Amino acid sequence: MDFTLSEDHQAFADSVARFAQDKLAPGSLERAHQHGCPWDAAKLISEQGLMGIAFPEEDGGQGGTLMHAVLAIQQVALACPKSADLVQAGNFGPIRTFVEYATPEQKQRFLPDLLAGRKLISLGMSEPDAGSAVTELKTSAVFEGDEIVINGSKVFSTHSPEAELFLIYVRFGPGLDGIGSVLVEKGAPGFTVGNPSNFMNGEQWSQLYFENCRIPKKNLLLGEGGFKKQISGFNVERLGNASRALALGRYAFNHAREHALTRKQFGRELCEFQGIQWKFADMWMKLEQAQMLLYKAALEGEHGLPSAQSTAMAKLACNLAGWEVSNEAMQVMGGMGFSQEALIEYCVRRTRGWMIAGGSIEMLKNRIAEGVFERSFSQRAPKK
Repeated sequence: MDFTLSEDHQAFADSVARFAQDKLAPGSLERAHQHGCPWDAAKLISEQGLMGIAFPEEDGGQGGTLMHAVLAIQQVALACPKSADLVQAGNFGPIRTFVEYATPEQKQRFLPDLLAGRKLISLGMSEPDAGSAVTELKTSAVFEGDEIVINGSKVFSTHSPEAELFLIYVRFGPGLDGIGSVLVEKGAPGFTVGNPSNFMNGEQWSQLYFENCRIPKKNLLLGEGGFKKQISGFNVERLGNASRALALGRYAFNHAREHALTRKQFGRELCEFQGIQWKFADMWMKLEQAQMLLYKAALEGEHGLPSAQSTAMAKLACNLAGWEVSNEAMQVMGGMGFSQEALIEYCVRRTRGWMIAGGSIEMLKNRIAEGVFERSFSQRAPKK
């Protein structure tokens, strides 16, 4: 069994690394502390062909594989952590579900601007009373002639203050089979994007409100019975989350390592103290273990979509490694790591959020346990 990257994958990773270090590393600190989308980086990333990497060429994509996309987001994150969000938005997020199930007409309308880095798509999934229990969602959709009428609200939607297109999970009828999705454009009648709220990771998200919101019937993405297809696409989004979490942990590790090699205390470099050596040994093990699970899931999805089990294991391992390593790296770097003059504290804040977003680590453990025992375990309270 070969654990090294193929010649093609290594060459691709090296190419992205050169681009990212040359074009994105300058200004990385400033981008990290700016609210909103870094459109300058979006343009560069699109021109480099890093949007739609695993999408078919006929859809405007690059015709690559999921592994190529994982390598790209990691190499970009190692140079500019904030810019990796754009690789996520152009490859892993709701755009991936959109490309899987959109009609040719929908793709023609929306994909060119999304892949060019001119516009963003946001996912409306969570609700005030339906987070991890997403199947409890209440946002309703009713067909009226050539229109779909939507009522409800969504929370925690990435890119929501700036997005022009929203992929919204809705309920057409009762039960799991009643869930589907629609495409809502900014400015649609009855659709309001609320004031942005600030979060610990530096992002701003807005609540989405639908009050008799009317959209054309042609904006239907998946009707009743579409939930399982949507979640299959969401597994790929989780790999983008996992890739960024792991890459930010590695970014922090790399900077802490350089610090330990040059910083002196008591007349010795930090790396000469056994307590520091053990920290780095633990950090390196966590990064390498998580990397293997991430690559396994990515390779599994080379010719389709990765399994929920592999995705859950990869995300859990990468979330924990990214958070634990970046937090430990900050400890090694002391006051400099805690300062906003370096990106280590940014990595700590971002990786902490990904342990919640895209499937909390607790829900991932539940999913992994279901794979272990080959049965499902309902989390719902028994009916009275």
